[in-house]
Amino acid sequence: MSWDEDGTPHPLALRRTGRSELEPDRLPEMRELEVLGWEPAPEDLRWVFLPYVWPPADRTWIPDRSTHWAVDTTLDGHGHITGVECAPLPEPDLRDLDREADEALAGLGIPPRPRGRLWLLRPVGRFTSLGALLDHLDRLDHIDDLADVRAVAPRPSAAFLALVRAELAGLAASGEP
Repeated sequence: MSWDEDGTPHPLALRRTGRSELEPDRLPEMRELEVLGWEPAPEDLRWVFLPYVWPPADRTWIPDRSTHWAVDTTLDGHGHITGVECAPLPEPDLRDLDREADEALAGLGIPPRPRGRLWLLRPVGRFTSLGALLDHLDRLDHIDDLADVRAVAPRPSAAFLALVRAELAGLAASGEP
């Protein structure tokens, strides 16, 4: 298991360089890879570790050339929008976004994610979409039931990490499309 620290990005990403004002899901290389069956790794904190444990043949990454935007909306006394300002998030704010993920990973004994990468995954085993596979993994774990009752956002746990790692290895080894 690794973040593929020394690996190279997907070859389609090598055709583009420089910063883009587009959000991550709108980058042309992201859309091209989605057509080829790749899906963006979920950003939910519960799944922050997935690219680390995903079978290497079914994961890739592209450099994050995107811009993350802060949107400030002004309303009048009646709730009508009177102004909208968009500005790129400054670097300190971007680091703050990564801090919670890094803390969750540290709690699992996993090193922080390499910065500047957008991860993409392909479903493994009999699953035809990442969403279907994540639903399957959720059903294997009963932590969500308890978290839903308490209205607490589920965080990854060592037990859940071990369960997901074993299940993904089994699905990848099954040889099913």
